[in-house]
Amino acid sequence: MVYALAKLALALSIIGEASAADWLSPPYTWLYQFPLPIPEPKKINQTVKNPVNGKDIRYYEIEIKEFSTNVYPDRGNATLVGYDGVSPGPTFMMEKDVEAVVRFVNKAKPANSVHLHGSYSRAPWDGWAEDVTKGGEYKDYYYPNSQNARTLWYHDHAIDHTAENAYFGQAGVYLLHDEAEDALNLPKGKYDVPLVLAAKQYNKDGSLFSPALETTSLYGDIIHVNGQPWPYMKVEPRKYRFRFLDASISRSFKLYFEKDKAVGTKLDFNVIASDAGLLSSPQPTKDLYISMAERYEIVMDFSGYKGQNVTLRNTRAFAADVDFLHTDKVMKFIVDGNTVSDDSVLPSKFRTIPYPTDTGKIDHSFKFERQNGHWTINGVTWKDVNNRVLAKPARGRVEVWELINTSGGWSHPIHVHLVDMKVLKRTGGRAAVMNYEAAGLKDVVWLGPGETVLVEANYAPWDGLYMFHCHNLIHEDHEMMAAFNVSVLPDLGYKETLIIDPMNTDYRAVAQKPADFESGAIEKKVQSLANLQPYRVADTEKALDDYYATHAAAAPPAAATTPSSPGSPTTLATAVKPSTTVAAAAATTSDSKGRGGRAARYRRD
Repeated sequence: MVYALAKLALALSIIGEASAADWLSPPYTWLYQFPLPIPEPKKINQTVKNPVNGKDIRYYEIEIKEFSTNVYPDRGNATLVGYDGVSPGPTFMMEKDVEAVVRFVNKAKPANSVHLHGSYSRAPWDGWAEDVTKGGEYKDYYYPNSQNARTLWYHDHAIDHTAENAYFGQAGVYLLHDEAEDALNLPKGKYDVPLVLAAKQYNKDGSLFSPALETTSLYGDIIHVNGQPWPYMKVEPRKYRFRFLDASISRSFKLYFEKDKAVGTKLDFNVIASDAGLLSSPQPTKDLYISMAERYEIVMDFSGYKGQNVTLRNTRAFAADVDFLHTDKVMKFIVDGNTVSDDSVLPSKFRTIPYPTDTGKIDHSFKFERQNGHWTINGVTWKDVNNRVLAKPARGRVEVWELINTSGGWSHPIHVHLVDMKVLKRTGGRAAVMNYEAAGLKDVVWLGPGETVLVEANYAPWDGLYMFHCHNLIHEDHEMMAAFNVSVLPDLGYKETLIIDPMNTDYRAVAQKPADFESGAIEKKVQSLANLQPYRVADTEKALDDYYATHAAAAPPAAATTPSSPGSPTTLATAVKPSTTVAAAAATTSDSKGRGGRAARYRRD
C-alpha cells in the first residue's frame, strides 16, 4: 500500500501537483537555503616512533558520542550519535606509507565496530561484525595506509545494528594521498571537496526516524549532503574535484548536473576515480550511477557557467528505489561571475591499473535473494556460523566470483572486504559495465535488479577471515552477509606474525581507564602493535610471488578452517594448525532471528 502511494506521489509530482504522500517526513521547505558544510580535518593526537623501522606512526582518538542538531528550523532537534560528536565525522587526511593507530572510544550506549572501508587492514582491525566495542570501552585499530591514493570511509559495522548506527551518524571520510597522484596537479585544497550523500526520514517533532524495525529498505525522502538537506555551495568558475560517497543505508543515485537556465539538458563532466583510487584515464559522462558505499570522484569545470546556477540532480525511477517529491534534487552550485585563474589540470592519462590476471573461469557463484523473511547468500544467513564461510581462496590466488541477484526488484551493492575487484561483465538489468567501472578497480559493485555481475580479485596480501555482504545496511543487518577465509600457505617459507582471527582476544576492546590515555601508555601500546610487523607489504608480496613461481601448477592448498584465537599474537609462524570449529569466531550472538519477521514501514509519525 505504501509503495503504491509513493509511486502515486511520483506521478503527481511530475504533473506539478502535490499530495501528503509526497512526504514521509514533515515537508522540508528550505531547499538550497543553507550552505554545504565541510567536515573538519582530524587532528593528530600523538606521534609515536615505530621501534622496528624508526618511522612515525600517527595516533588519533575518536570519541563516539551522542549529540544534538537541528535539521528543521521550525521543529525540535534530532539526537544523533557520531564520531567526535559530528556527522559526518572528521575527515582523516593520510599520507601513503604513514601508518596510523586510531583509538575509537565508545562514550555512547550502542555497541559499535569500526570498518575502514577500502583499506586492506588485517582481520582484527577490519571491523568484524561481532568484534564490538560496548559503551565504556575502547578499541585500537591499526591501519596500514600503504595502498595507492584513494577515498576511503570509516563507518560502523556492528552485528545487527549497522544500519541504525551508520544512519544515526557513524560515518566519515578518510583520504589517502600519495606523491604520484599529487604530481598530477588535479584540483586540490578548497577545490577538492568530499560530498557525502545520504537519504533520511524524520518524525513530526524533527527527530530522526529510526530504521530499527525495517526489514527491507529505508529510502528516505530527505536528501542530505555532508549532513545538510539540499544545501548550496558557492563555487568559482574553474575546475573542482568532487569526491562522492553514497552513505545512504538504502538509496542509490543516478546523478547529473543541469544549468538552471537549461532545465533538462545534462552537462558534461569527467569521472577520475572510483573506490580503489584513480582510473586509468578520465571517463567523460553526463550521468553517474552510484550505490550505497560506492565512491566516485569527478572533475567538474564551472568555467563555462559564470554567474549561473548549476543543480546536481538525481534521476527518478531508474532503480528499485521509492521516489518522493524532492528525491530528484541533491544540491545547488552558485557560480561566481568573476574570472579566476586555475592552474589545475586534467591529464589525458592517470596511471596503469594493476588489474588481476584473468583466469578465464568462475570460481564461485553467489545468489543474493530473500528467503523466509531473511536476506541470504546462497541460502545461508550470517547467524549460521557453521556454514557462513562460503569461500576459501588461497592467499595470493586470483578468483572470479559470479554475483547473481535473484531477489526480484531489489538492488544489492556488494562489498567484498580486503580486496580491490575488477568488474568483468554485467548481464541483465543495465546489461553493461559502465566505462567508469571498467577503467579502475572497485571494492563495491552494484548488483541491480535482475543483474548478474562477474568480478575478479587477487585475495592478498593477507590471510585471515573477512566478510562480504550487501551494503543496503538493512539487508546486511537481516543476514545478507557471509565470510571468506583467505587460507594460510603452510609452506610459504616467510616468517610473519600470525594475525588471521578477527576475534582474537589480544586485540579486542577493553574498558576505558584514565591511565591508558596517558602519553607514555599510548606510546607503549602503539609500539607493541608495531612490533608485530603486521604490514610488511613489500616482503609479503615478494614471498607470494616467489611461492607461486614454483607452485603455479600445483593445486591450491586446502584452506584452514575458521581460526580461533591462536594464543600469543607475537609468535612468528610459517604454518598454522587449524582450529576445530567454524563457530569459534563468533563471540556474540546475532539477534537477527528475532528481527527478521518485522515488516518494513514507510510512514509518517
